[in-house]
Amino acid sequence: MSATPYTASKQRLINISCFIIWVAYALIQTALLWWFDVDFNLALNDSLVSATIITLCCYVIANALNHYSPRRKGYFYIVVWGLVLAIISISADRWILQYVLNDKTYLDRLDVSLPLRFFIHALLIAWMAVINILWNIQQEYKENEQRKADAERLAREAELYNLRQQLQPHFLFNSLNSIIALIGRKPDEARNMTFQLSDFLRGTLRKDDQQLIALKDELEHLQLYLEIEKVRFGHRLETQVDYDTECLAMTLPAMIMQPLVENAIKYGLYDTTEKVTISIACTCSDRLLEIQIENPYDSQSNKIKRGTGFGLRGVQRRLFLLFGRTDLLETKATTHIFTSIIKIPQL
Repeated sequence: MSATPYTASKQRLINISCFIIWVAYALIQTALLWWFDVDFNLALNDSLVSATIITLCCYVIANALNHYSPRRKGYFYIVVWGLVLAIISISADRWILQYVLNDKTYLDRLDVSLPLRFFIHALLIAWMAVINILWNIQQEYKENEQRKADAERLAREAELYNLRQQLQPHFLFNSLNSIIALIGRKPDEARNMTFQLSDFLRGTLRKDDQQLIALKDELEHLQLYLEIEKVRFGHRLETQVDYDTECLAMTLPAMIMQPLVENAIKYGLYDTTEKVTISIACTCSDRLLEIQIENPYDSQSNKIKRGTGFGLRGVQRRLFLLFGRTDLLETKATTHIFTSIIKIPQL
């Protein structure tokens, strides 16, 4: 089984750290012994043996911690391992040097320095253990954060999908009822509306996996929806769509406009038999696409407009899930005009 990038990176860190310990220990000890008038050859041999032994001990504890991440209560055992390895390193150092060095006077001086050497070896082993423990803690934190981010992303995608699914049934049922009503008296219009509905739903399915699409594509898809609504409402519904050409390449969440336009049609035509115009205007700046949807509105009407308000709430929730902001949907109402404004930051 091939090593993961994490395992490979940590093994490289262990190898580099051990090499640094071996080189630094050998150079520093050789320089210090030579400074205290020890023969250079004796100092070099002593340093190479000691550096090799302590490096092996550091490599052992580092690789042990590479496969074992102790919990808080397990740190005591790490301390015990470190002390045992320090004792082993000093013992092995003394035993090998008595065969490598043939100078009894130097060996006697070596025995005097064993406590200091033990302290230095223990510090190096502890340093290597701390590096590995901190690496493990950091990696565990990163993995927990990644799992948390993945869980939040999946939950957000699931909620977005659920919101998208809830947008369709109401419109679909209304369209089917209109088709049924047209079949007997206007079969040609019923057939055309069926084709338009089919094209609209096919386009909706194609967009399920696209979070952001170009404004040009969104307007084309919205036009299919408007043609269906015009068949439903006949001469009573007129639409006016204005946009700046440079905005067409900007992106927005798929089908974010349709529920707002559906609300505008629903409440604009709710209690009137007159011709109604729904206005859609798209403008843009460097990093922001703004869409404004207006419909006639009678604030003095006594009729109760039933509805769940899901269109506006669903759009606002989608915008928050995608962009993390609550100020991207704005509504304004005057005596005769109701306006919805959505702002889409360009990522």
